[in-house]
This record gives sequence, structure tokens and C-alpha cells, in this order.
Amino acid sequence: MPSLKQFEDKYISLEEAVSKVKTNDTIGVGIAGAEPVGLLTTLAKRAKILDNIHFWTCLPMRPYDIFTKPEMAGHIFNENWFYSPTDRATHPEGRVSYVPNNLNRAGTDKLFSTKGKLNVFWGTATPPNEDGYLSLSIGLIVQKDLFEAADLKILEINENLPWTYGDTLVHISEVDFVVENHVPVVELPSAQPSDIEQQIGGYIAELIEDGSTIQLGIGGIPNAITAFIMERKDLGIHTEMVVDGMVDLVEAGVVNNSRKTLHPGKIVGAFALGTKKLYNFLDHNKDVEMYRGRYTNDPYVIAKNYKMISVNTALQVDILGQVCSQSIGTRQFSGTGGQLDTHRGAQLSEGGRGIIALRSTAKNGSISTIVPTLAPGAGVTVPSQDVDTIITEYGIAELRGLSVKDRMEALIKIAHPNFRDWIRDEAHRLGIVPKLIF
Repeated sequence: MPSLKQFEDKYISLEEAVSKVKTNDTIGVGIAGAEPVGLLTTLAKRAKILDNIHFWTCLPMRPYDIFTKPEMAGHIFNENWFYSPTDRATHPEGRVSYVPNNLNRAGTDKLFSTKGKLNVFWGTATPPNEDGYLSLSIGLIVQKDLFEAADLKILEINENLPWTYGDTLVHISEVDFVVENHVPVVELPSAQPSDIEQQIGGYIAELIEDGSTIQLGIGGIPNAITAFIMERKDLGIHTEMVVDGMVDLVEAGVVNNSRKTLHPGKIVGAFALGTKKLYNFLDHNKDVEMYRGRYTNDPYVIAKNYKMISVNTALQVDILGQVCSQSIGTRQFSGTGGQLDTHRGAQLSEGGRGIIALRSTAKNGSISTIVPTLAPGAGVTVPSQDVDTIITEYGIAELRGLSVKDRMEALIKIAHPNFRDWIRDEAHRLGIVPKLIF
């Protein structure tokens, strides 16, 4: 078949593929579980003969030498939309820098900054079907945009990737070269929720009604929510990230997408990250569709879902209602991701709600996460004018439309009892909420 012959003609080795990188090139790569392991690993063998190579990455899942080794300074620089533990460790060495973004514009804004230019794209894909199409599988956030913009397009074929539908397909004729690297897809095991996370999950579940469409993140709190909504009916999913807990909801009959007002009958996502159970569920499953982040995370697209419930987590919330989910003071921890996108979109939805959930304390109860002011230098992920509902293990605070004084009182009620007086006293001392004088 001509298309398969075309595939064979474009096959090169990993070493040949990385040899095509030139000094001063910029390389965009697939994110998270869709990162091209072979290409990123193999480049380390020749990186030292190259200078000023810039990467565009997002949530790297492995500690690649090109990003972690100090001797890569001057050779490799990483521009990152969402930090992983490796990036947090490397940041003080000056070889990685965070790119502020809302996920729905992450790729388009980065390309805007380079006038639409990208030298190289490295991504991952399934083997081609009989018509010569490959599936970009579990990563569509920026991948398709970067693929289309790049001068040189190289895909790393991995037979372990699930075949997914939606906007995932590219034809072999659109690709310059392919390499093969059939490694296991990176897995992120489901976190077992703690007692506190279960309490938070119970409060969130109270706000999820039959027929709602939901967006959940990953971690103990989203997993706790899953257990509390097993009695709901006709839920739908429109999400940035498809995770294992969603498979449980489908298998239990809780999610059937029957009452969705956008893409009825379909789970919609932008990328997937979880365990083999999730990847097996996605493979050739026509009830799941993956789209670019600039579509799934467009607040006005999200708003088309009836009763859209967005659930995200945070590191700190102050009494103005400002949410920080991306940094600890000046130290970059992760990124904005799609939090503001989904939080805004849910509130634009009929019957929708944007929820931010967090434990009331951190560091073994020694500090409060509900604070008078965010830590100096902290990044604001959700501005005060966008905030909706905040939940801790102590309850629900509905902040939308409230004055700062009333927000403070609502947040104090869900703060840890050990810090409630301190929050109020500091608010008075700083003049954020002056003490009433008779």
C-alpha cells in the first residue's frame, strides 16, 4: 500500500533523527505521557556539540540528562509551561524558565512570541493504520499546533500508545521522519485519598447533581470525589485531563454523557495520564474524543456544557479570594495549566460552578493555607474577581459576589481553628479589613 511504503521510506534511527538538530534550533515536544522518550534521551549523546538549543516542554515525566545535567548549561535551555519535580530541582541552576500561560492559549501564545516559527517538533504517535494515519494518542494540548507550525516534524512511533479519536490523526504524508521506540507508556498511579481529602471530597460531591458535566484533576481529592458520587446519574465529562477515576465512573454507569449539551455521548479531553487501566480503556474507544487544549479549555466552549462543575486544587487562598496553585512564594512549583480556563468556563455554564479545593493546613498542620495575604512573590492563578467556591475539610465558602469583609468571614469558617483568630487579626493589622470602630 503506498501509504505504508511512505512510512517505511521515512523511517530513520534515533541517532539520525537527533543529528538533524542544529545549533540555535528551538524544539517543541509532546507533553507528559506523550513525550518522545527515545529522542529526548538520545540527544544527550551529542548535545555538547550544539549550542543554544531551546526546548518547549510541559510536565516532563522523566529526568532527562539534557535537562538535569549541569554540563548542559549553554547547550540546552528549557522553557516550560508546567513544572514537574525535575524542573523544580533544576530551576535554581538557571537552565529552565516557566512560561506563564492559560492552557487554552499555551501553544498559540508561544508561537506568537516567535512569529509562528518553530524549527523542530518531536512527538509520539501510534503505528499507522492501513490508510496511513497515525494517532497522536494521549496528548493534544499543544502537540497538534506545534506539529503544524514546525519546519521539521519527527514522530516517535510507540506501539504501546492507545489509539484515540477526535483531533488526533495525522497522515504519514504530513510527517518528515519517523523513529520507533516501543517503550512502556509512563504511568501515574492513583493516589489513595487521606481522611482529610475524603472529607473534602464529600463536600464537593454535595455540589455535583445528576446530569452535571464534570472536570476533575488528579490526586487524592479527585479520587475521593469519585467514591462519593457513585450514586449520581447521567454525569458527563469535559476535561483537560482524562484520569483513572473517570474509568471507574464509566464502569459504574455513573458517567454515560447522555445529558451533555456539547459532544453528547462523548468524554472530551485534551490529554490523558494514569495507569494501564486508563490506557486500555482509551484504546479504540469511540466514546472518548481528544482535542487541542485551545478547544477543550476555551472558557466559552466549556460554558456550552450544562451544569459544568470544575474542580481544581490550590496551595494558598487569601481573604481577597486570590488563589495560588502554581508557586510557593517566589519558588515556581507547577503552573497555571487549565485551572483558570475551567474555573471561568464553569461559571459561564448554566447551573455551573468553579470549585477550588485544598487542605486547610500544610507542613503537618504548622501553616494555614487560608491566609490574610498570599506569600510574597506568589503567582495568582485565579484572580479575586474570578473566584467562585472554596472548599476545605471544614466546609464550603461561596465567595462569588461577596465583599472582602464577607469573603474573610466565609474563609475563616473553613480555615483550621488554630488559625482563625490569626487570619482576622492580621487582616485588621494590615488594613485589608479594618476593625470596626464605634
